[in-house]
Amino acid sequence: MTLYYDPVARLGRDREVFQGRWEDRLWLNVPGPFYGGETDTCRTGRLSAPHHVLYGGEYLTEYVYRQPRTRAETARLVEAADCDPFLGYGCDGDSRWTPGAVREWWSDRRRITHYLSTQDWEAIDWPQQRVAHAVRDYESYLAGRLATDLRIYLHWLEEGRSPAAGERLPDL
Repeated sequence: MTLYYDPVARLGRDREVFQGRWEDRLWLNVPGPFYGGETDTCRTGRLSAPHHVLYGGEYLTEYVYRQPRTRAETARLVEAADCDPFLGYGCDGDSRWTPGAVREWWSDRRRITHYLSTQDWEAIDWPQQRVAHAVRDYESYLAGRLATDLRIYLHWLEEGRSPAAGERLPDL
């Protein structure tokens, strides 16, 4: 069993829908291969990938709050990216994130929790989107499982492979 699922290796032609620029990524994106940059504000991302995409920032653009861990989850994120008319999603995070940058993002996570807790998500909870529910999911993820997922991702970045079961993971 592998601990890190590499979704980019299986993208094939779907890679074409990921034309976002690293420089444009929203600071709320969780470290990993996928991110939202200058995406549209049409509120389509959560329709395709409700467990991975949220809206935020000044213009409520789309960002990835949970990286995919299966082929099916990756397909949903590909669909979200494909529905974005600005083609603002990127998939080159693995070549952009460094262990130091991941650790820096993690150490600044209070900025994210503060942002999430100070917005009126109920007011922008568009029909069928469940944005407020997803924000609570992101908050819970930040307080729980994300630390382990990032340590696994750090191993992937540092070693170029998934850690084996029981192998020591890098510190955040």
